[in-house]
Amino acid sequence: MQPTHLLNVIIHVGCGIAAMAVGFIILAGAKGTARHRQLGRRFAWLTLGLCASAAAGNVLFRFIPVFAILTVLVLYQFAGGWRAVYTRERGPALVDAAMTACAATFAFALAPIVMLAARADGSTAVVYSSLGALAMVIGYDTCRWWFPAHWHATLWRYEHVYKTVASLFGMLSAASGNLIRVGQPWSQLLPSALGIAIIGWMFWRLWRGQRSAYRAMR
Repeated sequence: MQPTHLLNVIIHVGCGIAAMAVGFIILAGAKGTARHRQLGRRFAWLTLGLCASAAAGNVLFRFIPVFAILTVLVLYQFAGGWRAVYTRERGPALVDAAMTACAATFAFALAPIVMLAARADGSTAVVYSSLGALAMVIGYDTCRWWFPAHWHATLWRYEHVYKTVASLFGMLSAASGNLIRVGQPWSQLLPSALGIAIIGWMFWRLWRGQRSAYRAMR
């Protein structure tokens, strides 16, 4: 392994371990606090380092289809979740449109390449599910431009939860694919399924809290 490749791997693994550790601390802790925001900023920088090193690894050293699409998915989801906190009730802005256009461009460019490679190495289940998740988020982000303006005041919290938690479990799925060789592809799909279950539980808590607040105002 070349020294530059080894350095990139070290950066990638270090950022990944640290990002997941910080992410799970955020997930387990109180939301909306100063500590939550501080840890969120650390998670952001670590996620950027993780995705930058993953992109460099795929472009410069070794192209791995499933990790190429996971890199786009994790970065786009996280960036969207981060943006939701800043835009809130204002809804999407031109920056968000540019991000969606970039993600769609990468998805269309990568899809035929990764699907062909996935058929060759047997990773179709993971690649197709990742492409489907990316298409769903891009589709939602496109449709929200036509949402009634007052929807955004409620939806931004759900959007923040889904995109940030999904990016965290996307990292875990990628790590599982690298470290656990038995039971593939299910050992790599399981973290994603767990993430969806946690997102569903958090959505229910958000909905219950908003319903209680609405009833208290009546």
